[in-house]
Amino acid sequence: MTAIAHRCIETNGIRMHLAESGSGPLVLLCHGFPESWYSWRHQIDALAAAGFHAVAPDMRGYGRTEAPAAVDQYTLLHLVGDMVGLLDALGQETAVIVGHDWGAPVAWHTALLRPDRLRGVIALSVPFAHRGRLRPTSVMPQTEDAVFYQLYFQTPGVVEAEMEADVRAALRGILLRLSGEFENSQGGAADFAMIPRVGGLTAVTSAIGSMALPAWLSELDLDFYAAEFARTGLRGSLNWYRNIDRNWELRAAFAGARVTVPALFMAGSRDPVLAFPGAAEAVANLRQFVPDLRAATILPGCGHWTQQERPEQVNAAMLEFLSNL
Repeated sequence: MTAIAHRCIETNGIRMHLAESGSGPLVLLCHGFPESWYSWRHQIDALAAAGFHAVAPDMRGYGRTEAPAAVDQYTLLHLVGDMVGLLDALGQETAVIVGHDWGAPVAWHTALLRPDRLRGVIALSVPFAHRGRLRPTSVMPQTEDAVFYQLYFQTPGVVEAEMEADVRAALRGILLRLSGEFENSQGGAADFAMIPRVGGLTAVTSAIGSMALPAWLSELDLDFYAAEFARTGLRGSLNWYRNIDRNWELRAAFAGARVTVPALFMAGSRDPVLAFPGAAEAVANLRQFVPDLRAATILPGCGHWTQQERPEQVNAAMLEFLSNL
């Protein structure tokens, strides 16, 4: 990797850690769960080399960024506020924002709520979804034997205890199960998304067995992620899920609003997120809510970890999008 500088800034009432490289127009890179700034390592290099200032924060609750104790401090409005505050702290009027996994809703909603601060938005894995009529947790699937993982994550302490018992093994299981290389990844999406009531998340992640790491994920990469979460714990990152219903309530005033800035969407054909209820419809109808969508690209054989599994393709698409703004 090229030289990556690290520093902390104050934004929206918290101290946020940044990894950055390059100079030029600003590109913000928002990671998802369970990751860190490090998941953008390939993009930081490519953006800096192309004449951009790439900034990848540890998002609220992750890594060396502060993790407020209260659950209600992790709403989308807080997260969008963090990004707007980051722009102010960097002395930049505008940026292009990029988000993957949970970072994608942050990117979409920053574009929705503050289009004046953005030149464009790039979302990986998670399409923009309009606000539904029903409280999200009320329609999440569950059976007598299992519950949808986002529903399972709602109770504080349960998933923390499971994952923190062996952070490296838990992360390894999640990263491999959602990778495009995992056998029957798309067909197994429902299996992974549903957490058994007996055995919990551990039963799902441990089922990966002794499968070798894919080419995109080295032991050193896994070591980095594991060390970060072993140090911080999982509470902050999991609190994002515990605001899903609260986010739905807060979005009432913006129901039906459209993302008007130029946009790019990319996902893997074997990303389990695309198999979630409503996801295919959201992708198919994306231009209805994102009228300046420049492209919606599905990468064959790619799983959930888009920018890590297919860095060359993602970088090329990002740079083409940026060059046309």
